[in-house]
Amino acid sequence: MRWKMAAPVAAAEPGASGASQLPVCLLVLGMVGSGKTTFVQVTYTACSPPYVINLDPAVHEVPFPANIDIRDTVKYKEVMKQYGLGPNGGIVTSLNLFATRFDQVMKFIEKAQNTSKYVLIDTPGQIEVFTWSASGTIITEALASSFPTVVIYVIDTSRSTNPVTFMSNMLYACSILYKTKLPFIVVMNKTDIIDHSFAVEWMQDFEAFQDALNQETTYVSNLTRSMSLVLDEFYSSLRVVGVSAVVGTGFDELFVQVTSAAEEYEREYRPEYERLKKSLASAQSEQQKEQRDRLRKDMGSVALDTGTAKESVSPALDPSDLILTRGTLDEEDEEADSDTDDIDHRVTEESHEEPAFQNFMQESMAQYWKRNNK
Repeated sequence: MRWKMAAPVAAAEPGASGASQLPVCLLVLGMVGSGKTTFVQVTYTACSPPYVINLDPAVHEVPFPANIDIRDTVKYKEVMKQYGLGPNGGIVTSLNLFATRFDQVMKFIEKAQNTSKYVLIDTPGQIEVFTWSASGTIITEALASSFPTVVIYVIDTSRSTNPVTFMSNMLYACSILYKTKLPFIVVMNKTDIIDHSFAVEWMQDFEAFQDALNQETTYVSNLTRSMSLVLDEFYSSLRVVGVSAVVGTGFDELFVQVTSAAEEYEREYRPEYERLKKSLASAQSEQQKEQRDRLRKDMGSVALDTGTAKESVSPALDPSDLILTRGTLDEEDEEADSDTDDIDHRVTEESHEEPAFQNFMQESMAQYWKRNNK
């Protein structure tokens, strides 16, 4: 394998332009066959040493060393067998189980931030499993809330020469962008087979794309023509890079775009995440305050009622004071509050015992005289 890169690391210092010194998380997404894993392998070589996380539980082996591998935590085949799931269901469930411990992954990334400028996250080829699952959302938001995070969507350029297929890929890219709400880069992979310039032209020139669609005779072409108008705004701010993971070309431009995306995160996305953090913390603090006030009010009303019945208990007692004083009332007060205080228990017991004793004595005397008379 040959790698042709013009000093990509030097072109991609995340802190070179005054951005944060935190590592940049590169969340790599791509459909099966797009060359995503090979892309991650070359990217690993280009930005050594990155911190690598593999989130594909079904892969047999990865061609790069992974610092954290989901396969070490969750056994994919055991999950399928235990829950009676198919391949996709097994991947979703494995990701869900792994997401419950992702706070530990965040701690490992924090420890490695002084030695790694980038965090590479390789996701399953079944792209919808990660993009539209709860675990994918949890992992993405956890990373984006603490580190500059960039989504990289890898596309097979050789299979996008058809305008309808190209539009399908762009619609998927658009949906991922609005789902993650993070800086986004479209990587047109396999440019060693065909150059990606046709795709760039279709994005920039509406008429050129319409001319390509005119060669299509299916009804889908009409829908594609309408959708191309909708995506004009999406294309205007989209970062597109052509690379070849096999030859290793285009990665210098990729890291330039990554640096730009990281700066965009610091400028536009981080303030929003900080605002959401403060809003959440404020809401939780307000909720706790309301619960404390409600408890204090409820316990205060109990103290007030007790004070109305008895002057010995102060209505201003705190809940803790009430708990400590419960069960310490004088015995005389307890007897006064009893429902049976007006009953003389001693007299009552004697009144039951006296007739029984008299009957016992009479029967004994009768048996004694009967034996003597014989």
